[in-house]
Amino acid sequence: MPAPITYRTRVLPEWVDYNGHLRDAYYLLIFSYATDALMDLIGLDSDGRGQSGHSLFTLEAHINYLHEVKLDTEVWVQTQIIGFDSKRLHLYHSLHRKEFDETLSASEQMLLHVDLSGPRSTPFCEQSLALLQRLKQQCGLPPPALTGRVIRLPG
Repeated sequence: MPAPITYRTRVLPEWVDYNGHLRDAYYLLIFSYATDALMDLIGLDSDGRGQSGHSLFTLEAHINYLHEVKLDTEVWVQTQIIGFDSKRLHLYHSLHRKEFDETLSASEQMLLHVDLSGPRSTPFCEQSLALLQRLKQQCGLPPPALTGRVIRLPG
């Protein structure tokens, strides 16, 4: 089963650079909105954050720009849970468009569950852990090839 769609948008004029392509920063914006939608799916929506005082902070994010994305293109993000433990979430967002089978861009991210009163790391509640497990099992895909990459020059 494919990873669930977490966010859809059209590429807006203010997001496009002098080459007619989606600016680098807006890929991360799109992936950030997909993370927000994932938070809603695991009980960390606005109400859940307000009641628990907990949220997710991004510890690390890698973006791969694989194909150009142009003005007015309708795109969507699919989100796969790669792994998680009591406090951390490892995920993979992939950006797609109609009539193009390849991934346009990908972002691998490590997130930390935090108590905002500190802020300090804190374990996920049982409900969030169960929802993360369900999302991971529903997808059932192996980690994508672009996960775990390191930036370096060859040789």
